[in-house]
Amino acid sequence: MKLYVGNLSFETTENDLQDLFEQHGTVNEVHLMMDRFTGKSRGFAFVTMNDNTQASAAMSALNGHELNGRALNVNEARPREERPRPHGGKRSFSGKRW
Repeated sequence: MKLYVGNLSFETTENDLQDLFEQHGTVNEVHLMMDRFTGKSRGFAFVTMNDNTQASAAMSALNGHELNGRALNVNEARPREERPRPHGGKRSFSGKRW
């Protein structure tokens, strides 16, 4: 099960989340979302746990849990939605369409 973890402090690391979620079961992956331009945390992450029972227990226990001064928001992650591409998916930096 993939969990969304929001309202993270910008100081929170993937290791912090790994340690926290491992208290409730086996963690397969932690992916802290970073801004591609600044390299700073975007304030949310995804944690993947194979065992749904452990993931549900982690979600119940950690939703509202305080980490680095912030109350965590933990939910089951929703599938990523497709975003429409401008101009039919073709990008032109000169202002011309191909």
